[in-house]
Amino acid sequence: MRPLDAIRSLKLKLGIVIVATVVGTVGVLVVGRRAGLALEWRLVAAVAMGVLVAQLLARGMTSPLREMAAASRAMARGDYGRRVHATSRDEVGELARSFNTMAAELATVDRQRRDLVANVSHELRTPIGALQVLLENLIDGVAEPDEQTLRTAHAQTERLGRLVEQLLDLSRLDSGAVPLRPSAFAAAPLLEQVAEEGRLHAAQPVDVRWEAEPADLRLTGDSDRLHQVLANLVDNAVRHSPSGGRVTIRARRLAHAGHSHGGHAELSVSDQGPGIPAADLERVFERFFRTDRSRTAADGGTGLGLAIARSIVDAHGGSIRATNEPIGSRFVVELPIR
Repeated sequence: MRPLDAIRSLKLKLGIVIVATVVGTVGVLVVGRRAGLALEWRLVAAVAMGVLVAQLLARGMTSPLREMAAASRAMARGDYGRRVHATSRDEVGELARSFNTMAAELATVDRQRRDLVANVSHELRTPIGALQVLLENLIDGVAEPDEQTLRTAHAQTERLGRLVEQLLDLSRLDSGAVPLRPSAFAAAPLLEQVAEEGRLHAAQPVDVRWEAEPADLRLTGDSDRLHQVLANLVDNAVRHSPSGGRVTIRARRLAHAGHSHGGHAELSVSDQGPGIPAADLERVFERFFRTDRSRTAADGGTGLGLAIARSIVDAHGGSIRATNEPIGSRFVVELPIR
């Protein structure tokens, strides 16, 4: 602790420093006069005493500001590890603590940026490399431009397109450039359409069902964006379901006490896949995170669908979570109904 750290007001600190300096200076002058010192020596001693008292009492009042200036220069060079030592409780101390919080957040953002660049580079490398090999083989005459070769090239192109589109979606959602257009709409048509799309896109036979409770349940939100959420969840469930498995989409009204303006609705997607490791239940919503990288990369997943779903749900003021069932996993979305 430094002198005056316990005082919460910077103005009061400055007042104490001024008063103490004046009292110390006057005291030296009085003592010097009684001791018979010449005026010149008394003035020198008084000035020295004033500087000493000011230095002792003001120590720590401005040092956080100097540390913040040095840390800011380090951040400009890309070093986000610098922190300010703040022990005072006044406005400067609060500023120093806020600066440390900001520095920690910037360090996190910078780390996420580096991870994003690395992950995007990794994701782009695979389809681009596959396309390059295919085209080189066609040019060199190693492979014939038959239907299977063209289908493979088309599949890799589609994968690139999905990745770019999802990255653009995340960028727009993060910046708030995608305004929501909320309205009340019936849940049943949405569930039916998502279920039909899930069946069409399934790589193996999967039974995709839907249920709405009550049958005339109405939701509030941007129907296009909520369709995107459910489509991502169903696509994820279908890809992780075994052949002949079942994926169930449910929508129901929650009867929670205390919810005004219509309460909440729950949308859920359940599958009969291998489930999610308990340690990864929250991490599955991180960008590019995969519980099984080899399988997901092989079947075209980008690791962005769940991150996009969470961003959209957050924008609606809702919540999304993943749980494990006795068989498979279940993703649950709660949305307010207004």
